[in-house]
Amino acid sequence: MGFHSWPHTILLSFFLIFATVSAQDYDDDDNTMAIPAQDTCIGVFLTYTFIERAKEFPHLKNASAQSYAFKAKATILNTMSVDLKAWKMFIGFQHNEILVNTDGAVLMDGSDFPARVGNGTSFSGYPMSDLMNAIDTAGDLNQIQAMIDIKGTQFGVKPPGIPMPKTIKLLNAGFKCPTPTKKGSQMYVCCVKDPKSKVKHANATKFLPRQKADLTMAYDVLQSFGNNYLAQVTIDNWSPLGRLDNWNLTWEWMRGEFIYSMRGAYTLKRDSASCIYGQAATYYQTFDFSPVMSCEKRPIIVDLPPEREKDKDIGNLSFCCKNGTLLPKLMNETLSTAIFQLQVYKMPPDFNRTVLYPPQKWKIEGELNPTYKCGPPIRVSPMEFPDPSGLMSDTIAVASWQVGCNITRPTKRNSRCCVSFSAYYNDSVLPCNTCACGCSDALACDPDTQPLLLPSDALLLPFENRTKKAVAWAKLKHRDIPHPLPCNDNCGVSINWHILSNYRHGWSARVTLFNWKDYTFKDWFTAVQLSPDAFIGYENMYSFNGTKLNTTTNTLFMQGLEGLNYLIAKTDGKNPNIDPQIPGKQQSVISFTKKKTPGIKLAQGDGFPLKVFFDGEECALPDEIPRGVGIRASVGLLRMSFFVVVVFLTISDLLIL
Repeated sequence: MGFHSWPHTILLSFFLIFATVSAQDYDDDDNTMAIPAQDTCIGVFLTYTFIERAKEFPHLKNASAQSYAFKAKATILNTMSVDLKAWKMFIGFQHNEILVNTDGAVLMDGSDFPARVGNGTSFSGYPMSDLMNAIDTAGDLNQIQAMIDIKGTQFGVKPPGIPMPKTIKLLNAGFKCPTPTKKGSQMYVCCVKDPKSKVKHANATKFLPRQKADLTMAYDVLQSFGNNYLAQVTIDNWSPLGRLDNWNLTWEWMRGEFIYSMRGAYTLKRDSASCIYGQAATYYQTFDFSPVMSCEKRPIIVDLPPEREKDKDIGNLSFCCKNGTLLPKLMNETLSTAIFQLQVYKMPPDFNRTVLYPPQKWKIEGELNPTYKCGPPIRVSPMEFPDPSGLMSDTIAVASWQVGCNITRPTKRNSRCCVSFSAYYNDSVLPCNTCACGCSDALACDPDTQPLLLPSDALLLPFENRTKKAVAWAKLKHRDIPHPLPCNDNCGVSINWHILSNYRHGWSARVTLFNWKDYTFKDWFTAVQLSPDAFIGYENMYSFNGTKLNTTTNTLFMQGLEGLNYLIAKTDGKNPNIDPQIPGKQQSVISFTKKKTPGIKLAQGDGFPLKVFFDGEECALPDEIPRGVGIRASVGLLRMSFFVVVVFLTISDLLIL
């Protein structure tokens, strides 16, 4: 080899070594490239790194529709001198991403994989939910930093473009994050404590304070052994407008656990096969799995019926066995709480009584109730219980976690109840919106057309039976009839709000509830949020119990009188072959005074509710309110009559002359 060839050889070798080392560092899960900004961050340093992607089938010519499998990594590094409890990170995905797997974190909304996250999503740490500080750990990255390995599908950004998210930020209260810095396939930001924040600091025991939410669930470990523990779940309804009927609770075991037995509740599926043919049988080889309550990774837990409340084997717990009913505390304090217990068996390497992990991805739902979005379990101070012996002492739980769930407002066409409007001054009813509660995929109707106005008697008919009346009414009123006709509202419960009268010193409204389901609603309630002028004038409710809610803005709370607290299911007509089905119905008149609001404008909107709730679910409202056609027509008729009389008198006078 000649002297002059040495530099080229050395140069080539250098590039090969550099490329190999770079690739190894890039793919190595235990190493991350240091970012200079990280050294100057005193807060929480977040990064997002796009790693790689591969074209997926089918291969399309349309670049915006082409899908790519991608891998990415996010990191959360605590650079403060104090611990970061229950970290939460938002990643603003924007390319119709679908996540198929994450490691090191779970989705905060409890979504199952594959999860569509094209509008961004939030992560919480699991199993490492807390990040310690470098001072107390001698800078151990395994304790002060968490990593999220992300795998999924994204659309529309072909190479050499890099599909980066819009933003990343820390969601923990009391922090503020500037706009992230983007450099190629990497994004990073330093989130610092907000000096203006009034967030309470953690107590001396380093547990987070208990959350305030519409509904909370406590997971308290009462007894802990080597390979199993006894836990108690307490569900509390704190919302004045929230409730659950026949609640179903689900979660996901993340470490192979299974439920051996339960009291106060049970799982819908009781199958030991998953244990016998799964990993559990490897470690519990002589274990009898036949009495096991559930081996499912995602069990569905339901409440016991009232007749099992005193059952010594599966009941006999306070606040249990109410058939899944959770009412607002305003209605019934006792029925606002539910409790059940479960014996949980663990898997290696967790065979230590101090190694305890709660299940993740909590979800709870009811028959026709609001939709709750639940956060991850957060570690809180151990719960204190009255001593079961009756002594004046407290028993402290081994460990406690809390899950906070809040009611979400239903999206368009995703409600489960709807509202129609009518008034004495207009002979047409504004029915529920088209597809207010969703539409089927196979449509023989128009999901985007406004519903046809109805005569008032048509409200008592099922949708399929009111079409002829709606068409005939439109012809009578000389209105256009769309082709195809609008789709049904598809709601199980509908509510009609009717302005009944308007006089000098007051006015009245009538509210009617229609139940189109095969399900009877026990202890039902409805609530209406009114305009300030209408709310101030509320006087009385005649067939319902009416209450003004101080905790909710301008809201009237209504429930059935004693003995009338059932909204029965729909029933067949007298002749089922001919007559349409009849909905269950409840109705009441509400009176209002104008003493404090003499200028209230009912027909301009003051007389109609701004929001309507049924059993906690927010109902879809019409897009319009009834117009004062009747009033204007009446006034015009009076003027015409007066003009005719004047003309007649004038002609009479001329004839006399």
